[in-house]
Amino acid sequence: MPRPIKIDFVSDVACPWCAVGLNGLEEALVRTGDLVDAHITFQPFELNPDMPPEGEDSVEHITRKYGISAEQAAASRDTIRERAATVGFDMAMLGERRLRNTFDAHRLLHWAELEGRQVALKHALLAANFTQGLDVSDHNILVSIAEQAGLDGAAARDILSSGRYAQEVRDAERLWQSRGINSVPAIVIDGRYLISGGQPPEAFERALRQIVAEPA
Repeated sequence: MPRPIKIDFVSDVACPWCAVGLNGLEEALVRTGDLVDAHITFQPFELNPDMPPEGEDSVEHITRKYGISAEQAAASRDTIRERAATVGFDMAMLGERRLRNTFDAHRLLHWAELEGRQVALKHALLAANFTQGLDVSDHNILVSIAEQAGLDGAAARDILSSGRYAQEVRDAERLWQSRGINSVPAIVIDGRYLISGGQPPEAFERALRQIVAEPA
């Protein structure tokens, strides 16, 4: 009988490696389906919590934040695109987008978890950001994405306009930071095991097999 495990996937929809890691993890869970019965909960992390409403050009932001050249940034994007393609994710708009504030997206993700649609919304938000190049801070776009994920659009709009779940998201961000999470993706299994970064399916599979082989 598959062993139930809890996976806390700490991430941001502005993080391309989080998309790579999520698809890699899900492929590993398919490969270990006879051993693992996993429940994934997405936990909030903001790469750029002080991002202004108008956003910032992604290339300008990355080169300044990490102190690299435009050529180095382009090489990094190529690497991410190639890795994403190996796990079936299209990074078509990785370098042609503006970085946006993602706090409202995290509020919707908190609500979606309560509604049982969090995984679907997470995938829809990542695709909107990196494949379609949409503004994932725009409330109209967020409502449309929520509807694509099977959520009620009117309820999503009410949440966005009311500021609901803001405190819950802030509390969760502080909790995971207090536990030493300062980069994403960070995948925490059963509150005991940490897997960091956008790992390939094989790495997740090895880790899952090792974990379930240990005494519960």
